[in-house]
Amino acid sequence: MGQKQQHPNADPLPEPKKKRRVGFSNIDAGVEPNDCIKIYLVSKKEEVGTSDGYRISPVDLNSFFEEDEKIYGYQGLKITIWISSISFHAYADITFQSTSDGGKGITDLKSALEKIFGETLLENKDDFLQTFSTENNFISSVVSNEEKLQTKASNGHTTHFNGSSEAAFSDLEVVRLMMSNLAAGHLYSRVVPLVLLLVDGSNPIDVTDPSWELYLLTRKKTDQPANTQHILLGFAALYRFYRYPDGSRLRLSQILVLPPYQHKGYGSYLVEVLSNVAISENVYDLTVEEPQEYFQHVRTSFDVKRLLAFEPAQSAVKSAVLHLKQGKLSKKTQVPRFLPSADVVDKVRKTLKINKKQFLQCWEILIYLGLDPIEKHMEDYVTIICNRVKDDILGKDSETAGKEVIEVPSVHDEETSFVMFRLQNSKAGGIQMDEDQTKTQEQQLQQLVDERIKEVKLIAQKVSHKHV
Repeated sequence: MGQKQQHPNADPLPEPKKKRRVGFSNIDAGVEPNDCIKIYLVSKKEEVGTSDGYRISPVDLNSFFEEDEKIYGYQGLKITIWISSISFHAYADITFQSTSDGGKGITDLKSALEKIFGETLLENKDDFLQTFSTENNFISSVVSNEEKLQTKASNGHTTHFNGSSEAAFSDLEVVRLMMSNLAAGHLYSRVVPLVLLLVDGSNPIDVTDPSWELYLLTRKKTDQPANTQHILLGFAALYRFYRYPDGSRLRLSQILVLPPYQHKGYGSYLVEVLSNVAISENVYDLTVEEPQEYFQHVRTSFDVKRLLAFEPAQSAVKSAVLHLKQGKLSKKTQVPRFLPSADVVDKVRKTLKINKKQFLQCWEILIYLGLDPIEKHMEDYVTIICNRVKDDILGKDSETAGKEVIEVPSVHDEETSFVMFRLQNSKAGGIQMDEDQTKTQEQQLQQLVDERIKEVKLIAQKVSHKHV
């Protein structure tokens, strides 16, 4: 086989480069904090280091970690955190098999946990254990000299929601702390981690703003005749707004019953006390900032019970129910909303401090309770709810349905010269949509109606034995 001859004066050919072998290490996929962190609420030091405490379920631990909401650089990572229900300090036990940078770095766990727990996180376990004795009376020291509130009914007797016996709540106290008091800010800074962990979308309040008020729900516990300890069951943070000319409004911004004491009536008890504060101090109204679904259920159940005993509201409900029973609403082209009059809305606000938006939520349940037998009138009732939901969702769009704007010649300002008219063949009801869009919208509306009917039935069952 012939070979290609190289010219004697030509430069020698360069040697071929050797290919570098590239090795790929395992890329660190990270671990979700929700999968490797456990949090316990403990009331005594013997529970630390065990799983005997009350395990709490945070809203979302992942959101506290910046890098893709994951933890990187650890193999076999386990984090166990204990929070004292006595002093509200915390201690974290962190164990792992090894660490290595797999391309995403190594997460600074201390810094990440401090974003949640702040100064309440203690590094030394022994220091944490000592707080169970050194700060045994932390809550008692805060509430001892503060204003204690009583829940009073109109007849002057102490009352409790859901028929709870007086004995069951006889050891409860609700104490109000003004945020201008340093003790209030100090206590709130201790419970902020629980707010962040357990209240979805929450942010700490500004403890330097004196318009904030803190309401503590505590239970007295007597170990010895001379030693009464206060246990914190829950708390609420309210903001007092000025209302011209000489009034005020209260807004409930945060409310939390600690996990071990939830679903035992304490939340309803606290709502009752707050409502009585609003009434006794004659504020304009008591509102709630972005209530979560479960709290809204508790709040509405409480307000419906009050409205059932409020004559102006009941008189209006009876009139609306009587009108509703007169015919088949589903067959009518124009279905009335059966709303309470402005006069009744105002009386409810002035007397019970329930604002209009909340009253209308309760109104639908009062109508449901007034329809007896409900089975006979259920179709008409669903029609009312369906129309209300449509108005809430589509109301703004329907106002411009079928309308068109055209410019017209004018000797005045051309930019402001126009005519608006409704097309003769147009139909009110919203923006033109194709068949699939219309079907999807109808399904979504029906789902909202079904969810509302379910909620109405649950509250009706809770406040009355007649409806299930």
